[in-house]
Amino acid sequence: MDRQQVVLNDVVIKFAGDSGDGMQLTGSQFTNSTALLGIDLATFPDFPAEIRAPIGTVPGVSGFQLRFSSEQIFTPGDLCDVLVAMNAAALKVNLRGLKPGGKIIINTDGFDAKNLRLANYPEGVNPLEDASLDGYETIKMDVTKMTREALKEFTDLGIKEKDRAKNMFVLGFLYWMYNRSLDTTINFLTDKFKKKDTIRLSNIKALQAGYNFGDTTETFSSRYIVEKAKLPSGLYRSIMGNQALSYGIIAASQKSGLPLFLGSYPITPASDILHELSKYKTFGIRTFQAEDEIAAITSAIGAAYGGSIGLTTTSGPGMALKSEAMGLAVILEIPLVIVDVQRGGPSTGLPTKTEQSDLLQAYYGRNGECPMPVIASSTPSDCFEVAYEAVRIAVQHMTPIIILSDGYIANGAEPWRYPKADDLPAIPVTFKKGLDEGEEKFLPYKRDEKLVRPWAIPGVAGLEHRIGGLEKQDVTGNVNYEPENHQHMVFTRQAKVDRIAQYIPEQQLDSGPEKGKVLVLGWGSTYGAIKSAALQLQAEGHKVSHAHLRYVRPFPRNLGEILKNFDHVIVPEINNGQLVKIIRDQFFIDAQPYNKIMGVPITKTELLDVIRKYL
Repeated sequence: MDRQQVVLNDVVIKFAGDSGDGMQLTGSQFTNSTALLGIDLATFPDFPAEIRAPIGTVPGVSGFQLRFSSEQIFTPGDLCDVLVAMNAAALKVNLRGLKPGGKIIINTDGFDAKNLRLANYPEGVNPLEDASLDGYETIKMDVTKMTREALKEFTDLGIKEKDRAKNMFVLGFLYWMYNRSLDTTINFLTDKFKKKDTIRLSNIKALQAGYNFGDTTETFSSRYIVEKAKLPSGLYRSIMGNQALSYGIIAASQKSGLPLFLGSYPITPASDILHELSKYKTFGIRTFQAEDEIAAITSAIGAAYGGSIGLTTTSGPGMALKSEAMGLAVILEIPLVIVDVQRGGPSTGLPTKTEQSDLLQAYYGRNGECPMPVIASSTPSDCFEVAYEAVRIAVQHMTPIIILSDGYIANGAEPWRYPKADDLPAIPVTFKKGLDEGEEKFLPYKRDEKLVRPWAIPGVAGLEHRIGGLEKQDVTGNVNYEPENHQHMVFTRQAKVDRIAQYIPEQQLDSGPEKGKVLVLGWGSTYGAIKSAALQLQAEGHKVSHAHLRYVRPFPRNLGEILKNFDHVIVPEINNGQLVKIIRDQFFIDAQPYNKIMGVPITKTELLDVIRKYL
């Protein structure tokens, strides 16, 4: 049947259903198909907080938002063009995020009396039967019934097993709607279930049935095409933030020649780094799932003392538990990389929702004067470079360092252009091999021009030295309680971290004029929304600029000069105003906050409204 082919520039789809409906898998498969076509994309998985909330309820709704475009994009979109609602609760939660006139693909079986009651619709109210959806284009299909019909030949599968393939039926229909091949997902299913013939074949059959439903039903007069994006040439793949961070650590291990040890305790949303790194033992990587957060970081400290890259991963609650050991790493002055994938807090808070609320914890959240460098990733693919740079700073400046990511970055995906190994900067590492000429005794806290002490591996004759958490005597490293020595060591440790600013790049503007009316200063996952808003306002002729921080402690040495070139500095954050406090403190400017603490990212539309107030 001939259908009208409509070319679209930009599409945002939200897959939503019960946490057992496979929406994350559906979204990731559509993402992979999109990436292989060279179309730019950005994703935002939206997990329920409960491991298994009651089926059909609002707390149990799982979502996956995907934006794909023929132009370069920086966010997963503010509002959706298409909403896939597998049940009443999914519609109720996500309808407000759909554009007026947008499409709703509805599984009608999910709107029976039971599902409506579980979704807390009033008695007798059904959104499919009243006027509440009149402003949208609704595509109603009984996905459950059609999936069961497609799989009727699989007599060894029960009803529940057949219903698990509903997501494949919907995915097949969307592949038809957007002119996609089924091959990517068929290959995925073939590989995943190669030893489970019935599951493999039934899922493929459901996928094909959904595609054929679109192809043979006269209801749908149009299909849609999004052209390949004009991105810089290179080899690309879709990558999530936790994956990219893992690969950056691996690359740093290879380029530095140091073995990598990860000591970790599972915690959402950081656990995938442990899962990912455990696959790469062939690169000399050792992963250790410890019994608790304290054992995780102290094992990594031991590895760093022994000459490895010590790595530990966690989220905010785990950071709190690691804080005493982080102080130990600071006073020992050994290289340690601490990854904090932030989530909503305090306490257990919002385990599956995103937030940027650990910045002050990273800055100040330890006893005593305990300075550590802090570096922040801004996008999923940026996690690779940030992880690589964190290892460089740690081993070349003999310091623990904190990487700040968050749930939005960790679970989001975007195209990533593979770097070439030869293009990655070298990470030279120098170990103390023995006593230098003229040295009578090893002095473990004798410093170089960076204020860095030597890295001495245990077991080297003549380099025996004391370690521990008690204050060190300057140069000798012996235990020392003298007031003047303690103050000197506190100042020295701070000066060493401050001096890192001489060995990192100066801050650059991401876009906009060097001087102007408004500078939007961001860090972390606000990057895409700020960049999109700034580019739009610049196109409208406004003097708006955007700077985004990777190095948060110490700041780049020219940051103060940049800030003073603008009438207004706005700092958007997914917290209650943390970077803005530090900026005001260090640079004495009246920076203005914009804060959103709802467990979801800041949108471009919100920022446009905020920035325009200062124009």
